[in-house]
Amino acid sequence: MNEITMNDLIGLVPYAPIIAVVITVLVVMIAITINRSHMVTGTITVVGLNIALVTLLGQMTGFIESGAIAPNAEQLFVIDNFAQFNMVIVLVCALACCTLSYAYLADLKDNKEELYLLMLLSTIGALLMVSAQHMASFFMSLEMLSVPLYGLLAYTYMRNRSLESGLKYLVLSATASATLLMGMAFIYAEVGSLAFKPISMVLGNIFESPLLILGAAMMMFGIAFKLSAAPFHMWTPDVYEGAPVPIATFLASVSKVAMMALAVRFLIDTSLLALPSVQMLLMVMATLSILVGNLLAVRQTSLKRLLGYSSIAHMGYVMIVIVSIGAAADSISSMYMAVYAFTSIGAFGVVTLMSSPYRLSGEADELTHYQGLFWRRPVLTAVMTIMMLSLAGIPLTAGFITKLFAILAAVQGTNWFLAAMIILGSAIGLFYYLRVLLTLFKRPKQFIEFDVSGQWGIRTGGIMVIAVTAIILFFGILPNSMIEWASLARIW
Repeated sequence: MNEITMNDLIGLVPYAPIIAVVITVLVVMIAITINRSHMVTGTITVVGLNIALVTLLGQMTGFIESGAIAPNAEQLFVIDNFAQFNMVIVLVCALACCTLSYAYLADLKDNKEELYLLMLLSTIGALLMVSAQHMASFFMSLEMLSVPLYGLLAYTYMRNRSLESGLKYLVLSATASATLLMGMAFIYAEVGSLAFKPISMVLGNIFESPLLILGAAMMMFGIAFKLSAAPFHMWTPDVYEGAPVPIATFLASVSKVAMMALAVRFLIDTSLLALPSVQMLLMVMATLSILVGNLLAVRQTSLKRLLGYSSIAHMGYVMIVIVSIGAAADSISSMYMAVYAFTSIGAFGVVTLMSSPYRLSGEADELTHYQGLFWRRPVLTAVMTIMMLSLAGIPLTAGFITKLFAILAAVQGTNWFLAAMIILGSAIGLFYYLRVLLTLFKRPKQFIEFDVSGQWGIRTGGIMVIAVTAIILFFGILPNSMIEWASLARIW
């Protein structure tokens, strides 16, 4: 049996934030076995995620030793600037989702503690995904993210829609994973390597290989499913609608950020973007995602379904960035996904504060539940208003800056059609986002089905939602710091 040397331990220093989350999982498991306490479990989870976040930020700024690792193309994982930037976003989003879950589950008369355990395990998968640079780590980390989500989506099992949500995601996600795995097998059969970088080195010799093109296409189909890009989007609105709101938030933020980061690294490192067939596939999926997502969102009366279709359109915008500027897409795509994740947390956060896990009739999901909200909860209405304006890409919000960069990326790549699609999609999106805002300012209903407590703003969930709103406004008005940070998110 090989002994662990000091060099081995030093080699683990760059992975300290991930190790901190792993230790948090173990502590949470021990705490649950000793005594079930929602407050203790929630506190341990938040403290562990904060330690991981502070450690990561310390390593990025140089205050904490991050360890020097020479880039190695054969390693399963790599901690570069791109990975660190996306790990920060994942940890912040996971913290926000845990905070929302605490407020959401407060009145649930069932075991609450396992939700934090599953969320932490899924977060570890997300942290590994953004640093994966090998087919093996690609698949293992993706499954580590996905498998806990099956239980999380069906956690409020007393509601049939929650069970349906978990079952749909389980069946369809398994199908997508099998397609992804088959695509990896085809690429390996042709290239002879599972690491991303070596694939790019031999790609020139087998550029037009049918087996390589088939494998790349199958992998793109699996990635498109996980990103809920059209035409692999059908699960998204149903799963969002049935899931407990904090878990829908987790799916819209942590899961999407991690999957997009992994997809960008995979496409850039393997140079598969050089294949005309892959470029065409991305263009078709981006166009379909923008059209399908925006046009179907127009018809929705459910806020969660509306946000689900909206996410399909936003994945299309990011795909346009990737296909337009190729290897330079790492920074812009990371910035776009960060802003999209924070905006989703703010929008779903309002729904979470208005909802309850114990109402068999459902959550505060329908637009009619928010009619006249301004007249009784003006601050909460302001939060939702800013989130909708940011998703629509209105100036003075961070969403405007990221959408502007997406258009500039399409123009830089001389993809005029795709640039026009972003503008067209934004115009259609403006319609249904403004419809949500009009509902908030209508005359109030006589019978109020859902409402928040009068002290919502000083509770953990409320403080977090207000903080996210401040971030969206700050980066919308003064975007320079956001652009500078994102510019550092480069793949080695």
